[in-house]
Amino acid sequence: MTVVIVADVLGKENNGTTIACMNLIRSLRAKGHNVRIVCADQDKKGADGYYIVPAYNFGKALNRYVQKNSVVIAKKDERTLEKAILNADVVHLPTPFGLARAALKIAREHGIPVTASFHCQAQNLTSHLFLMNSALANKIVYRNFYNHVYQYVDAIHYPTDFIRKEFEQQVHKTTNAYVISNGVNAMYTKKAVQKPEALKDKFVILFIGRYSKEKTHKYLIKAVSQSRYRDRIQLIFAGTGPLEEKLLQLSEKYQINRPIMKFFSREELVDVINYSDLYCHPAQIEIEAIACLEAITCGTVPVINNSPLSATREFAICPENLFAENDSNDLAAKIDYWIEHKAEKDACAKKYLDYTVKFNQAACMEAMEQMLVEVVERHEKKSTVLQ
Repeated sequence: MTVVIVADVLGKENNGTTIACMNLIRSLRAKGHNVRIVCADQDKKGADGYYIVPAYNFGKALNRYVQKNSVVIAKKDERTLEKAILNADVVHLPTPFGLARAALKIAREHGIPVTASFHCQAQNLTSHLFLMNSALANKIVYRNFYNHVYQYVDAIHYPTDFIRKEFEQQVHKTTNAYVISNGVNAMYTKKAVQKPEALKDKFVILFIGRYSKEKTHKYLIKAVSQSRYRDRIQLIFAGTGPLEEKLLQLSEKYQINRPIMKFFSREELVDVINYSDLYCHPAQIEIEAIACLEAITCGTVPVINNSPLSATREFAICPENLFAENDSNDLAAKIDYWIEHKAEKDACAKKYLDYTVKFNQAACMEAMEQMLVEVVERHEKKSTVLQ
């Protein structure tokens, strides 16, 4: 097949949407499919299969804000989209924004089927407008997504059943859904890794996620300050993002050990996960949280925010894997429990090694390929009948 992937946002693999998109691209190419990618990444100009469009110019002030979030947002370019989409078998839209909307219109005009992934919760947008907790604002965003993109596509890929239900409830529609995890790469596996010398006497707590509002690192920082073992605990925040300075200031305010803040390569991250003592996921908003799955696939026990806006809470296998929604006091109690109950923690880690088998990335990518194949076959059958 010739598959066109239209990425409103691509860039570096430092966020879940880009990682999921690149995993799909690599998997489809490895299976022999012709993959064309439309994006605004100027550094990919001339690379095989890439069609480059301009980046969106929001003006100086907003451009700086977008850059702080380490993203480049694509501007629609009908001529480039036409070249990429011409004679394709299927078009796939990872996100429902401007470039994707223009691609959807062109694909429909050419009679080419379209699939779309659901990688963006409404709150990922409304949080930037200080409306994250506004039910009306979030409903408007979801309705906009549906009206302009999702009602027209031939299949929707949801990483979790949680986000499928959330979206369908918000728009009061049943969608043509495929629930497929983004999957965990085989390189994430349990292995013996020694802590760095500087961390030998520390209880290391890891959180992997962008330094952004919806990841709510603050609850973890507060919880550590309330722990009976605060002096022993060393936080590692693996990631990057606009709130780095604020998180460091918050850590100083609560007088905890200065967190280690760094963007790790995947190879480095596997080692960090394996020498960490606990994985805490305080994010309030999450469609799937592959980062959490990567941690528990390595046998690192998690403590997860029991937020109704997060699918990650579904990864808990015992009550101690959850803390009450946005409650740093309860998170501190759960951290202390796992510090004091090593045998229970080791037993829980073993259970997670069995639990995560179903998130094998190769199997998930095969399911994504099958979705695309089924959509193309249905489209061809429909076209034959109409003829």
